[in-house]
Amino acid sequence: MASHIVGYPRMGPKRELKFALESFWDGKSSAEDLEKVATDLRASIWKQMADAGIKYIPSNTFSYYDQVLDTTAMLGAVPDRYSWTGGEINLSTYFSMARGNATVPAMEMTKWFDTNITATLSSLNWLLAPSSPTLLTRLSMSTRRLRRLGVDTVPVLVGPVSYLLLSKAAKGVEKSFSPLSLLSSILPVYKEVIAQLKAAGASWIQFDEPTLVKDLESHQLSAFSAAYSELESALSGLNVLVETYFADVPADSYKILTSLSSVTAYGFDLERGTKTLELVKSGFPAGKYLFAGVVDGRNIWADDLAASLATLQSLEAVVGKDKLVVSTSCSLMHTAVDLVNETKLDDEIKSWLAFAAQKVVEVNALAKALAGQKDEAYFSANAAALASRRSSPRVTNEEVQKAATALKGSDHRRATTVSARLDAQQKKLNLPILPTTTIGSFPQTVELRRVRRGGGVHQCHQGGD
Repeated sequence: MASHIVGYPRMGPKRELKFALESFWDGKSSAEDLEKVATDLRASIWKQMADAGIKYIPSNTFSYYDQVLDTTAMLGAVPDRYSWTGGEINLSTYFSMARGNATVPAMEMTKWFDTNITATLSSLNWLLAPSSPTLLTRLSMSTRRLRRLGVDTVPVLVGPVSYLLLSKAAKGVEKSFSPLSLLSSILPVYKEVIAQLKAAGASWIQFDEPTLVKDLESHQLSAFSAAYSELESALSGLNVLVETYFADVPADSYKILTSLSSVTAYGFDLERGTKTLELVKSGFPAGKYLFAGVVDGRNIWADDLAASLATLQSLEAVVGKDKLVVSTSCSLMHTAVDLVNETKLDDEIKSWLAFAAQKVVEVNALAKALAGQKDEAYFSANAAALASRRSSPRVTNEEVQKAATALKGSDHRRATTVSARLDAQQKKLNLPILPTTTIGSFPQTVELRRVRRGGGVHQCHQGGD
């Protein structure tokens, strides 16, 4: 039985990439130094998954900033204000797009669906030529290098339709403009990348199309059919996985997706996608692969292996034993990297947890169990840890439960009126008419800390350091 990981944290187990980026941005290290850290991290991630027994190992999920910005660079969709005139998009331009510089602001950021991370939001009105041979060949070079090391990976790209659906019209463009109208402009770039991957020996390719979990209009769904029909000849000879995550895939989207003749496999989030699970059981295309996302990629808790195994066993009769692949519900970049670094946690709490490295092991353990090689000791330890967490007084506080049970309807209503609370708030804080907060962090400079201590900055912190 095969196993797959949608994606993996890129910062490193000890935040190596974070420190390398900050050093580069501060001018304390070179681009070569940064690339060395990135290369070592990628290699260690691939080796870790290969050693754990994962069959379908993702590549190109690493990024210096985010995968949407990387796709923007690949397509040459660089806003005019960055003065890019073609050719290679160097790190200076790339990071100006990501972070801004002394003269121009960064590209707009938005939440990546309902997660706690952000992604660059592309503002489109036209697309220039592909950015450079360097960017377009990075994937194929990595594929060749990995094959020489005896590791086959699944190169991952943000799907063309989701990229456009996650973009918006540039400022000043007519309101009638739709980013989807650029589909025919970007598909030639995807074809070129696909051709290079095939030449490098890739046998699988993964397109992340997470917008399929949204409630899409008919013309948006039609774009998926049009895109993958146009790419079909380029994809000939490759196994094609279309990956979705974060929610249920609506029935109309499921019907469109599973009808795409150029697609070999479908990846679904079966942790949050309980309705998708029922759609699969009620009808799945014969001869296609199901990448079943049963291990939650968005939390830090150990998987309920017995429950996941039962779900997988129920799918075997629908999909076929040789077409069922055990996977994560989404990329593991949403969780911490490795429990081995948590030296201050006691053994009980550690037994309840599974970070990215441990979830890789869980995925492979489930795949082996489906293949008749169940590690009874591992599954028993998992069941004991789950039972411990459910019954532990660190989790189950009887006093809190009693207090919650004793709540009355009046306890859910405040004793003071809204106007009284506003008056009290204004007397204490003296807020301006339109008080604002920030999402994320201000740079932690000496000057800013001095201002904050003096009460001049009120910051709402959400993520970051």
